[in-house]
Amino acid sequence: MSTDTAAAPAPQEHAWLTPVELLVLGAIWGASFLFTRVAARDFGPFLLVEIRLALGALVLLPFLWRARAKFPLAIWPKIAIIGAINGAIPFILFAWAAHRAPAGISAISNAMTVPFTALVGALFFGEKIGWQRALAIGTGLGGVIVLASGKTEGASLGMPVIAGTIASFLYGVGINLVRRHLAGLPPAAVASATLSTSTLLTLPFALADLPQHPIAAATWYSSALLGVVCTGLAFVMYYRLIARVGAARASTVTYLIPLFGVAWAWLLLDEPVTTTMAIACAVILGSVAMSQRAKT
Repeated sequence: MSTDTAAAPAPQEHAWLTPVELLVLGAIWGASFLFTRVAARDFGPFLLVEIRLALGALVLLPFLWRARAKFPLAIWPKIAIIGAINGAIPFILFAWAAHRAPAGISAISNAMTVPFTALVGALFFGEKIGWQRALAIGTGLGGVIVLASGKTEGASLGMPVIAGTIASFLYGVGINLVRRHLAGLPPAAVASATLSTSTLLTLPFALADLPQHPIAAATWYSSALLGVVCTGLAFVMYYRLIARVGAARASTVTYLIPLFGVAWAWLLLDEPVTTTMAIACAVILGSVAMSQRAKT
């Protein structure tokens, strides 16, 4: 999600805090792909996402409760649709991909959210993106093609990369919808509302796909960390950053997520870092940089 909330300049004595929090947030969101990779093996995509959504919504519930007067009944169908596009479906796609490919693959694909947000704005909302941003989008898609062409242990990465890319595109759609239909509402409360409705929407699929085997302790720990830390607490930290330094600076965390995602998977799961992954990561992050610096 994103917001254009203006921010007052950070006090000089706390200038060090922003890069530290960006680093921590990048590490947390990068780790989300590691936890998804571990937990998806036992839970499957639907139950894992159900747990993630429910725990994240629970952590953010105080923000929604405090702002409940700003959420009339008429707005909830819109919130449910946006929640599905910006939360439930992408989470399920990433969980599906995590069961079939290294965690770093999804982390790299996720970086396409930034250029896709610009592309969706141009295609469906009449925004002008200019030649620089158009070049950035094309460059990012080239990185996706490079990533999809790779193999790990002989298995093609094409379908997991496609799933992650579709998820990132849906994030781009969701961000644009939030900006246009939920602007002015407290961002953390919006996050809680969309996560809550997504929890309800995902529940029937989770119940229909309950595992019939014992669940390893590592799976429970990973799913709990994914929901509480990587979803709930990470959103709180992200919106705190936006309030203090603005959306543009807070969004630079996008550069850190794939780097941490690949690093955590290599360090803790012993997943290989291939030349194809390195090239694709560099190309996609380059497209993110171009997209953020381009003039509209």
